[in-house]
Amino acid sequence: MLHPCLRCGACCAYFRVAFHWSEADASLGGVVPPELTETLDPHRLVMRGTQASKPRCVALQGTVGEAAHCGVYEQRPSVCREVQPSWEFGVISLQCDKARVAHGLPVLTPADWPEASGADAA
Repeated sequence: MLHPCLRCGACCAYFRVAFHWSEADASLGGVVPPELTETLDPHRLVMRGTQASKPRCVALQGTVGEAAHCGVYEQRPSVCREVQPSWEFGVISLQCDKARVAHGLPVLTPADWPEASGADAA
């Protein structure tokens, strides 16, 4: 099954991605590529492209709603790691739903996770 996020990318093209500057400082264990960031304020960076009137993270590759993925998935900021797709773990994600609706995509439902529903039935 193709993970629904790999057909989506809406959150990466809807939200401002702000995080503590240390996440892009390799000397402090940060992994976010600093060249993909901009300064938001003295304590926070943002992923480039996410402060625009029509945000789109510079790391997003592909077409929203068709085939999209993070080009720095293993190096993505903590805020990106915290966003959960609706129903993947049995609960609604208002962030996911809001981004999908803004891009004209239907919200995810439990039916989008057949492996999870199959495990519950066993």
